[in-house]
Amino acid sequence: MGGIHDRRGRAWPTLVIASLLTLTCVIVAGVAVRTAAAELTRGPTPAELERASLGELARRWQTWPAGRIFPESVGYAAEQGGRENALRVGISPETRCDRAVDAGLHGALRLAGCRGILRATYIDGLQGIVVTVGVAAFGTERGAATAEAALPRGGRPAPGLRALAYPGTVTDRFGQDERQGGLVRRAGPYLVLATFGQVDGRPARAAGTQRPTVFAFAGDIADRILADLATPARPDCASAEWRC
Repeated sequence: MGGIHDRRGRAWPTLVIASLLTLTCVIVAGVAVRTAAAELTRGPTPAELERASLGELARRWQTWPAGRIFPESVGYAAEQGGRENALRVGISPETRCDRAVDAGLHGALRLAGCRGILRATYIDGLQGIVVTVGVAAFGTERGAATAEAALPRGGRPAPGLRALAYPGTVTDRFGQDERQGGLVRRAGPYLVLATFGQVDGRPARAAGTQRPTVFAFAGDIADRILADLATPARPDCASAEWRC
């Protein structure tokens, strides 16, 4: 009997160790499940919200409807005082960077990481000035800054954004030779470019000395479009628009 008793006594430590190991595994598994559940159900961190916001902003040129990027009308301060509205004439379906700018800029935009350029044309309230506006999207803010440095200074229109005319409208005589000036604005991963001229089709070389205020509203349009496009929005993780 003693031998049998001794063997049973030696079995107890083994059973205790096995039980402890089992209990440990259960505890570890429980902790893992709770940790996973907490990770799945917790709200996004501030860093995650910021990444989601920046990601949404960078995709707007692709995800927003064209009419949201280029409003149907844009208010501006008229040269003679008061307020006027520039009206959108049309939006181009073409988005390739090399189709929207002069050949002299192709290389610089490619190296800067240009992803696409959207263009639309506006006419001023008096229907005497035509403006083509382009939204150039880049992969990073640095890319947009690099591209901006390659654009002409002093309001020169070329090499720059190509004019976009619509046959059968008051803009149909606005071509590349009729561009009389240009401008650029930058914020985030976007550049907004504009080129402008007169609806009568006069070449820039024949336009003579222009009053800068005649074309000032082009800057108002560019500023409005860029402000809408490049202002971060607070993420709404419950919306299908967001990737949180």
